[in-house]
Amino acid sequence: MKHYLRSILLFILAIGCVLWFSLPLWGQPAPTPISALRLYPRQLKATLDRGNISGAVHLLEQGWKTNFDEYYQRSIKAQLVPPSQIAQSLTQTARLTGKRSALIYAISIPDQLEVILLLPNGRLIHHRQTAATPEAVKKTTDNFRMGLVDVNSRPDEYLPAAQQLYQWLIAPLKSELQNQKIDNLIFCLGKGLRSAPMAALHDGSKFLIETYGISVIPAFNLLDRRPSDLSEGRVLAMGASEFQQESPLPAVPLELGAIARIWETEVRLNEQFTVAQLQEQRSIYPFGIVHLATHATFESGSVENSYIQFWDRPLRLNQLQQLKLQPAVELLVLSACRTAVGDASAELGFAGLAIQSGAKAALASLWHISDATTIVAMINFYENLKTAPIKVEALRQTQLALLQNRLRLESPSIQQTIRGIEVPESVQEAIGDDLSHPYYWAGFTMIGNPW
Repeated sequence: MKHYLRSILLFILAIGCVLWFSLPLWGQPAPTPISALRLYPRQLKATLDRGNISGAVHLLEQGWKTNFDEYYQRSIKAQLVPPSQIAQSLTQTARLTGKRSALIYAISIPDQLEVILLLPNGRLIHHRQTAATPEAVKKTTDNFRMGLVDVNSRPDEYLPAAQQLYQWLIAPLKSELQNQKIDNLIFCLGKGLRSAPMAALHDGSKFLIETYGISVIPAFNLLDRRPSDLSEGRVLAMGASEFQQESPLPAVPLELGAIARIWETEVRLNEQFTVAQLQEQRSIYPFGIVHLATHATFESGSVENSYIQFWDRPLRLNQLQQLKLQPAVELLVLSACRTAVGDASAELGFAGLAIQSGAKAALASLWHISDATTIVAMINFYENLKTAPIKVEALRQTQLALLQNRLRLESPSIQQTIRGIEVPESVQEAIGDDLSHPYYWAGFTMIGNPW
């Protein structure tokens, strides 16, 4: 009997301890369970129906943080701030950089597309596109991407979809963007839209990149929002030209060598391209830019299916913290990506690349682009990065130069940079190629902090 009573007392004591340590500290609300933060479309719609746009933004930020937590199998540290504080952050960065940014949320829910604009002055504008059902959005974005990834496609094969997406996402906001003299658009997008190259949206006369710098973020509250100063930074450039189980990238030595002629750069190639070498180099010097010229693949399904290929092994996305990019790398560049476009989990991997790696921002491509284009684009981007006020403007200048056919392999600036470096046949064959088709420039995407 005594043994029985003692067991009961111990059980009661254990329950008491659990309850005690579960209490919120000194009046602070108990943390909301991760599973409770999932985004519910009906709740979002009801919140917008009541005219509570601020509450809808809060729901989106919460819900998308949970999506990324669950995909990456970890709780990402973030302080959830209201839209008014997000606007203050946009205003502050505008003062520091001279570039005004606006935030566009877009999510496809049953029966419609919800679009929210958050301006630096704190104003929130909501548009509901009832014609943009999830089925219509998926069909349009699929047609859009299929037209862009085919280098031989004609404008009439991608422009109708590009213009329809523009009408849904940008046209209702155009006057406000103009009135507020917005320079950059930061897109926070839902499933199905995250892998749509926003730079190639079209208003009927010009592409979106001709008006705005463009970046994509997972959620504003997940960003390291401090502006970067890269003008005096150093680059750690690593990559491989050959692999045991991947297709070769013969232009990588040329790419790394060209970067080293533009910036002060530490180069590691092939056998030296390992996670251990990256960690060692970063322990010696806190390189502000890490450039990886290698295969980066974002696949469907589990986070473990997506990876960055190093010389000796693939580094899975859920292992990216092994790179130890702290203190924070200002920019991580991946120059040979391929993404399972249209797949929800692959989109999460791509959109969350910066936060998962520990970098403030990442520059990557939605599809694998030709060797020659990669060389040309990377040389021009690094040149622009020396003088551009923010990172996304440096990318925009490169995309415009390609679009307007002002940048080719035979351009004097490119030839001067690569003179004396061995040029592989895959690059030499591109002499004379017109690189203005969106295939060549629309896939490049700035992910994360655009400043």
